[in-house]
Amino acid sequence: MRTRLGGSSSIPALTDDSLLLESLERIRARGAIGESSLTTAVAHADRFTVLVPDRAATLVDLGSGGGLPGLVIAWRRPDLRVTLVDRRATRADLLRRAVRALGVDARVEVVVADVRAFGTAHPRHFDVVTARSFGSPVITARCAAPLVRPPSGVVLVSEPPDPTPDRWPPALLAELGLGDDGLHDGVRRLRCA
Repeated sequence: MRTRLGGSSSIPALTDDSLLLESLERIRARGAIGESSLTTAVAHADRFTVLVPDRAATLVDLGSGGGLPGLVIAWRRPDLRVTLVDRRATRADLLRRAVRALGVDARVEVVVADVRAFGTAHPRHFDVVTARSFGSPVITARCAAPLVRPPSGVVLVSEPPDPTPDRWPPALLAELGLGDDGLHDGVRRLRCA
């Protein structure tokens, strides 16, 4: 059963996350998720979900690995077409199984590809790009920028607990056509400039 979260957010939430948690547990049992608490991992992924604009229609998750945050966002936002990209075929297979188990396979695609090659093949194709534990800020920005659709696209990146102020060099972001919208509950939001 789907309900709406309170406040100004219009993000759907599930009153029962058991199917999501079961799917993530199967992925964790195969070694693709390292977090000890899946409930905490889902709560962290929800920080991304809150930042996905209501108007967004497409989202790509870079280096999807065990499906965090991509599977959680797909589960919470039935209005989105989600692409999960990972270069490891074994991880992609786990993600495909989870996508089928969650019943979201009509709108969630799992792609085995190097993110740079994927970006070249899908320029400016996505409203939202997400990345968690993907790479350094420079690498993440360089991989995400070609994928995000101007003028209103956003890139959402998980940050360490105490990020340094110079982690996202303004000159690099400007060169890539991105601007820094700051840190939001542990998630850096970059926008098309």
